[in-house]
Amino acid sequence: MNQPHTYCSENKERFLQELIELLKLPSVSADSAFSQDVLNTAEAVSEYLRAAGCDGVEICETKGYPIVYGEKLIDPSLPTILVYGHYDVQPPDPVELWNSPPFEPVIQKTALHPDGAIYARGASDDKGQMFMHIKALECMVRTGTLPCNVKFMIEGEEEVGSSSLEAFLMENREKLENDIILISDTGIIANDVPSVTTGLRGLCYVEVTVTGPNRDLHSGLYGGAVANPINILAEMIASLHDEDNRVAIPGFYDDVEELSDNERRLMAEAPFDLEAYKNALNIEAVHGEAGYVTNERNSIRPTLDVNGIWGGYIGEGAKTVIPSQAHAKISMRLVPHQDWNKITVLFTDHFKSLAPAGVKVEVRPHHGGQAYVMPIEHIGYKAASSAYETTFGKPAIPHRGGGSIPIVPMFENILGTKTVLMGFGLDSDAIHSPNEHYGVWNFLKGIETIPYFYKYYTELSQNQEV
Repeated sequence: MNQPHTYCSENKERFLQELIELLKLPSVSADSAFSQDVLNTAEAVSEYLRAAGCDGVEICETKGYPIVYGEKLIDPSLPTILVYGHYDVQPPDPVELWNSPPFEPVIQKTALHPDGAIYARGASDDKGQMFMHIKALECMVRTGTLPCNVKFMIEGEEEVGSSSLEAFLMENREKLENDIILISDTGIIANDVPSVTTGLRGLCYVEVTVTGPNRDLHSGLYGGAVANPINILAEMIASLHDEDNRVAIPGFYDDVEELSDNERRLMAEAPFDLEAYKNALNIEAVHGEAGYVTNERNSIRPTLDVNGIWGGYIGEGAKTVIPSQAHAKISMRLVPHQDWNKITVLFTDHFKSLAPAGVKVEVRPHHGGQAYVMPIEHIGYKAASSAYETTFGKPAIPHRGGGSIPIVPMFENILGTKTVLMGFGLDSDAIHSPNEHYGVWNFLKGIETIPYFYKYYTELSQNQEV
């Protein structure tokens, strides 16, 4: 398996230049002013797939931006890996905070990236990481080392919610049939600490409104005589956690997955400096559910947080009113086996039960998504961990992400296969922010590592069949 690595080393300057050309295309899916640029990027991705060795490449139309599909099928008896990525990017705003133009990529050396980092919108999320897979395929095809079948599904609407993806999956189940899905849209803990994201939290997002009198009232004439919606809402929100900072909604924890001591032990091997964490946030103490450390609270435990709260008069000066309404936006991050639809019902029923006489409560669900977990006993995880160990020289650490990627549980629900989240980015890559960047070392290390995943996954699959 040294041949793909040698090929990559011999062609790394070309690979970097091709990525730079791809990053020059402003494929901002959220802004219609860039519509043609998004379409041009889909065309560019399709050409790169063909050049890498895909035999069948299509630009598949959807109700939104197209999905680029490609495949290299060498033997139906061998496993098939489906690679997912996205070619659209976030808006670059605020542009004035960039040190260089967001669509004029530059490579700069930093203390963290002595080999240089590529600064451009989409460098890490997700063009740079998606492009690793195309180049890894090229390395395997050109050296005759591709051990199994591969399919690519690269979409153009991830940054705006992937609204066309579910229909595409439903309509193309046979075309997309696979044994494992591979995504690089996550990261590693550090360049010397490889990790595999084994879990993602789900999400339940609601907006609540507490309504009292039919209009804003003079607080002198009516204060103490009618319920103040802001006071009531504050009391209701305060009651949503108990003294141990657990969510105090009946049934909320009924389906929560408790991790094994072994997986918690493996997670704890990740380096974490609590003092540095507090200093970076300028806080004196951390806060969260009793019985769990910080890196467990923000990944393997469910949470409830108020994301916004408003009502009454908030302008300059004073206006003494009892407001007619008070509002809040509340999100709940969920863990595997918690169903966001069920949690929405539990929250709604409980929150309404907290309201005293004199006010009305409305709960409006906004959106949600299910959690996802890749068991560390699964051959997909084992193959990824072995691939990292081969190129990094140490085993990967299983890592639970605190965020949500709703398409991953959607893949499992519709296509029936698990997803391996095998990223190479860093938390410091500034994705979605000015000066987004991606390390040249990370880009090339990804191209080096991905072929080993193919190798180990194929071997484990065949051994499983024996």
